[in-house]
Amino acid sequence: MLEFNPWRKNTMDYLGIDFSCAIGSLRHGKFPEKDCLLPLISKLLGYCIVAASTTVKLPQILKILKHRSVRGLSVVAFELEVVGYTISLAYCLHKGLPFSAYGELAFLFIQAIILVAIIYYFSQDVGTMTWIRTLLFCAVAPTVLAGRIDPVLFEALYASQHAIFFLAKVPQIWENFKNKSTGELSFLTFLINFGGAMARVFTSIQEKAPISVILGSVRSVLTNGTILSQIIIYQRPRAQKEKKED
Repeated sequence: MLEFNPWRKNTMDYLGIDFSCAIGSLRHGKFPEKDCLLPLISKLLGYCIVAASTTVKLPQILKILKHRSVRGLSVVAFELEVVGYTISLAYCLHKGLPFSAYGELAFLFIQAIILVAIIYYFSQDVGTMTWIRTLLFCAVAPTVLAGRIDPVLFEALYASQHAIFFLAKVPQIWENFKNKSTGELSFLTFLINFGGAMARVFTSIQEKAPISVILGSVRSVLTNGTILSQIIIYQRPRAQKEKKED
């Protein structure tokens, strides 16, 4: 049995991660027990997800800029993503969850806004309704992020964000299926999204996040996995076709 030493625990606590239990076990020639190891892995994995999220949408942004095209991309899908990230981020801030449990949402939120702006720029026709939606979002988003809404409405909003994120992926999945092509969608972006969602399911459970947060991660695994599989399936025939033409 390891002796509790409060001074040692404080000196081994970095970014909310307590290394004292694991290091103490290793010093005594023992492998850390499950109750000690899983929370540590969860925290480290959480920060890895946050770190990876800082550039997760960069491959998609660079691909659009390189080809100067948004072919095959659903504008509505990316707009709904921004709305979903706004609600998710606001909810996690309101609940006071540790940064490692939701930090990637802040970076995804920023990148999603940049991505939508780029899609608008390269879209051939940006109608009046698009600008109305944009202005409406800019007016409402600060209030939601500040948590200045009724708690019951907040819970209802967060419950709806699962549907919003799901609906954000449906137009893109349908677009891919209809065209039998994934256009300018980035394989790397969706691969990172899929892997991050898988890891987030584990960390959310370990951090004892609300069940709604866990279900959101599961939904992300399913939808990103679907689009990832479409990219693999539909881009393979295209690559073979281009090879034959050469």
